[in-house]
Amino acid sequence: MTTVQTAPAPSMRLRELVFGAACAAALRAAARLGVADALDDSPRAVEDLAAAVKTEPQPLRRLLRALSCHGVFAEQPDGTFAHTDMSRLLREDDPHSLRAITLWCTEPWTWDAWPRLDEAVRTGRNVVEDLYGKEFFTYLNEDAPESADIFNRAMTTSSMQSARDVARFLDLSGASSVADIGGGQGHVVASLLEKYPSLQGTLLDLPRVVENADARLRAGGALADRMRIVPGDCRAAVPVKADVYIIKNILEWDDDSTSRTLRNVIEAGGPGTRVVVIENLVDDTPSMRFSTAMDLLLLLNVGGAKHTTESMVGRLTGAGLVIDDVRPVNPYLHAFDCTVPENRAG
Repeated sequence: MTTVQTAPAPSMRLRELVFGAACAAALRAAARLGVADALDDSPRAVEDLAAAVKTEPQPLRRLLRALSCHGVFAEQPDGTFAHTDMSRLLREDDPHSLRAITLWCTEPWTWDAWPRLDEAVRTGRNVVEDLYGKEFFTYLNEDAPESADIFNRAMTTSSMQSARDVARFLDLSGASSVADIGGGQGHVVASLLEKYPSLQGTLLDLPRVVENADARLRAGGALADRMRIVPGDCRAAVPVKADVYIIKNILEWDDDSTSRTLRNVIEAGGPGTRVVVIENLVDDTPSMRFSTAMDLLLLLNVGGAKHTTESMVGRLTGAGLVIDDVRPVNPYLHAFDCTVPENRAG
């Protein structure tokens, strides 16, 4: 029976860390093989699992044993394997599934990029353009369509899950309209419209993004009569008037793009407008191991960065916003609740 090891000596902990790629690869293999989907509520023999997922039993046992050391699956005294809270998240049908995220963070391009992190740290530039001769998302869409599909599914899953948390967190009882800026498929604004039956909503994002907006928001959808979908680039203009603007997980670009987006939102809303910025932070959060890893991945693929509390405050106040409150939405997101000051020229 494999047990989860606790508090190893520093020398062993470092040895474990340098084999971090083995853990990531094991998670990817389990997700691609569908092992979690083949395992139900009762423990199952490796031979049965191997037949279900079409692998050899002994290598599968080795894979499961390695993952069990990290609390993903659990080896029983009789040699069978059972689900844990983490392994269930690899199931496709779990409401909190992280299967798509697991695949996205271990896609083939990541294995090309991580070894060049020292280069990215030296130069402050992404390494993807040197690796593939193209900007990251151009490379995905033109040369790695399967990876682009995984990205879209991962972002949709993540957005749907966090949207519920954002809707629970935000109090918009005094507002009549809300605009989701750079809001992707609109899961956040959809969740808010469901929470507040009299609220009017707007979704602004690139044309190729909003054409795949949440079905609830499109013509014929349950929320369509209270919804306006606007194709556009928020870095160029925000042709949307609302009481509240939500900007979630898009201020990770270069400084100029971030500044232009905030300026456009402020100019669109005018004095007294509420602006809620929601971001992952790399400090003051219980999920620092996750957010700092994502920060490094952003450096590698697009040359972007996650924010610290201080850098986010600096961006927002530098744009002219007054920060009224900063609070965690969930273990990995913080909300900066801001106002456009009344003395600002409209």
